[in-house]
Amino acid sequence: MTTDTVISIPLIWIGSYLAGSIPAGVVFSRLFRGIDVRQSGSGNIGSANVFRVAGPGPAALTLLFDAFKGFLPIFIAQRLGLPLWALLLAGIAAIVGHNWSIFLHGRGGKGIATSLGVLLALAPLVTLIALVVWVVVIIGSRYASLASLLMMASVPILLAVFGYAYTYWIFGVGLVLLAIYRHRGNISRLLNGTELKIKTSAAGRGG
Repeated sequence: MTTDTVISIPLIWIGSYLAGSIPAGVVFSRLFRGIDVRQSGSGNIGSANVFRVAGPGPAALTLLFDAFKGFLPIFIAQRLGLPLWALLLAGIAAIVGHNWSIFLHGRGGKGIATSLGVLLALAPLVTLIALVVWVVVIIGSRYASLASLLMMASVPILLAVFGYAYTYWIFGVGLVLLAIYRHRGNISRLLNGTELKIKTSAAGRGG
């Protein structure tokens, strides 16, 4: 490992965490609707709750930005020729940044879109198929949390099916466990029938 690589790795990790920490949902819901997404709907800063309280435009921007901040660090690390373990840790740093943002005093979202951005850089076809799982479940159930959990659960299976090395699918299992942990409240509400469904908000219908 060269000196440049040794220097690059911690910089990539720090940059990944800071990029992941940017709370796009908070920014776009305030910018376009004057709403603090943390005080409305489920209180989550992710695109599903932004859609619920601010409408489809801010939600789409939130989804794209949250995915991009997962994709970009991996893309840069790949171009720098960093080893796989460094790439995976950069991805984890971005997801941790989203979930426990320094800009929100350690609070954050569920990390699904950012996880998808990371996976898109690592395994594009797997990510696209996982997105199909999300679409099917969200159309059938209208539960964003259920769709997200089943989509993430499909990732390590797909990585194994497509012949990725065990390091990848172990990473995928880690993402599933993290998603379950961050969705533990949603899982409880799904089981007792009180989970919020995705609906077009009043803000969305107005815009």
